[in-house]
Amino acid sequence: MMKKWPMTKTWIIVPSLTFFLLQMAMGQDPWLLGFEKPPFNPILAADSTAQFTDPLSGATVHWQKADVFNPGAIVRNDTVFLLFRAEDDPDAILGGRTSRIGLAYSTDGLQFEKYAHPVLFPSKDGFGIWDQPGGVEDPRVVELPDGTYLMLYTSWNRKVARLSAAISNDLREWEKKGPVFNAAYGGRFMNAWSKSGSVVTELVDGRLVAKKILDRYWMYWGELFMNLASSEDGIHWEPLLDEHGDLLRVFEPTLNDFDSHLVEPGPPALYTENGILVLYNGKNLSGEGAGSTVPENTYCGGQVLFGKENPARFLRRLEEPFICPSLPHEVSGQYEAGTTFIEGLVYFRDQWFLYYGTADSMVGVAVARDD
Repeated sequence: MMKKWPMTKTWIIVPSLTFFLLQMAMGQDPWLLGFEKPPFNPILAADSTAQFTDPLSGATVHWQKADVFNPGAIVRNDTVFLLFRAEDDPDAILGGRTSRIGLAYSTDGLQFEKYAHPVLFPSKDGFGIWDQPGGVEDPRVVELPDGTYLMLYTSWNRKVARLSAAISNDLREWEKKGPVFNAAYGGRFMNAWSKSGSVVTELVDGRLVAKKILDRYWMYWGELFMNLASSEDGIHWEPLLDEHGDLLRVFEPTLNDFDSHLVEPGPPALYTENGILVLYNGKNLSGEGAGSTVPENTYCGGQVLFGKENPARFLRRLEEPFICPSLPHEVSGQYEAGTTFIEGLVYFRDQWFLYYGTADSMVGVAVARDD
């Protein structure tokens, strides 16, 4: 069993995995809760000494000098791996830096070692029209049933954000596949703003593995609203449309609450007996329509449940955020209004580990223990 440590509580103290599964079996609340923050947060920060030869310019760049944040997570060979976003130029404005994706590993889920070089970055690879000059951002990673790893990330050319895919067999060497909506509906959504792909997964032998429903993979995605898409291979995706031919909004912000501005998908979704559980990033508005329980413009984590055989069917929303900024580094940095931006989730050593970006500057972790 993992060594125990004193915890700093988040907003709510709630059940462990065992109780979570028991609740589902009894038809009670299906939420994944009980997360607490270890006291030595943050777990990853910028490193001004890390260097990398940029394949575009040939120059040496300090690729994680500015900020390190918004990680995806996965378990491989009894090790937790984080794929994190790193920015290079601390003097550039928000959105004006180049992002690359780095890799870190841990045998306890808490203390991480970074690999020296990024594993995904703008290069002379034919994807520059989407990846340059802003780079590649905010990865989510899942394991496919054949053992291949799928990364969904944002390609940022500083004009349009596009949700893109890459695949790997070892988490270190990645093959870019390009924007995920490039072929859907004759390319109709190729130039539409798209971000944050949360693929539906199922807990199999302690690992979260992408699950097919009705012979297709499913992905919640979007930023302001939560949309839905399906795929046969996990690489080429088709958004679901409503009766008017517009993107189907399966979940929208709730005015006068913590998620009044946007509801952006977080880590890979979880297929459970009670439905598909999506952990998401809710942002509060500023001014009219803002919620009063959290500060304006703050990002907190929420949860929403959809039908397990119909991923578009909204069932319930957790009325309170289950994680919010509460530590000094979570309300300072690039985004001072406060951010716990959740992106990575693993089940490891009988515990849930939730990894998140703090104020677009560092990486934090919260743990739900199974006592």
